[in-house]
Amino acid sequence: MARDKTGSDKAMTRRGGDAVPDSAPASSGSEIAAFLNAAKSLAPGASGSGRLAFALDATMSRQPTWDSACRLQAEMFDAVGKAADLQVQLVYFRGLGECRASRWVSDTTALANLMSRIDCRGGQTQIGRVLRHVADEAKSRPVSALVYIGDAMEEEIDTLAVTAGELALRKVPCFMFHEGHDPAAAAGFREIARVTGGAYVRFDQNAAAELAALLRAVATYATGGRKALESAGGSAARLLLEQLGPGRPGGAGRSGGRGTPQP
Repeated sequence: MARDKTGSDKAMTRRGGDAVPDSAPASSGSEIAAFLNAAKSLAPGASGSGRLAFALDATMSRQPTWDSACRLQAEMFDAVGKAADLQVQLVYFRGLGECRASRWVSDTTALANLMSRIDCRGGQTQIGRVLRHVADEAKSRPVSALVYIGDAMEEEIDTLAVTAGELALRKVPCFMFHEGHDPAAAAGFREIARVTGGAYVRFDQNAAAELAALLRAVATYATGGRKALESAGGSAARLLLEQLGPGRPGGAGRSGGRGTPQP
């Protein structure tokens, strides 16, 4: 199993080979509302059952804003990591065919440290590999959601939409965070979010606190359902509860809840 200087993450791809097992405007009010509205599609499982994939584009186009982006990414990562028993996996791609994924872990401190040591390398986007990886993960054990952060899309959207459709069938909404102004990326990210029942929002340091709070609310709902969200309190939780409506079922008692995931 391949390793790099950033730690013990498993390689999803060999460099250039086949897959192997082992400053933008801030989010508008309508985009934040869309995020909250799409979050209600997350199927909450039994307490401690949520799994969230957190994926990053680490290609060279993000280098100019990488340091500030890493601080925001770390804050968002920390936000979802604080959800009780939520398991998180870090996925990133960069360079010529390099795409890696960590183990699923409950303590995200090590993954945050890993993320801080990732440096950007030139190459094309590999969003398709990220989507395929998460779809494969969801075959063996449900995945609550995919959060993706990137600034470009250099792949055919029609091809990506096929894998996005598979994620939709497996009930894995994609929350696509867009850094920058690239119109092709905006259109592609919106389409992936639409197909999977997720949401598209702008990624910007001006929205750091709000986006982190929204992610924390989504993570809480993914692991414990409505009851956990009601107990959490806070403005983001209240906004999400408003979107869910008064009679939305959820929580540990919901039929079809997911079993407890393993690392």
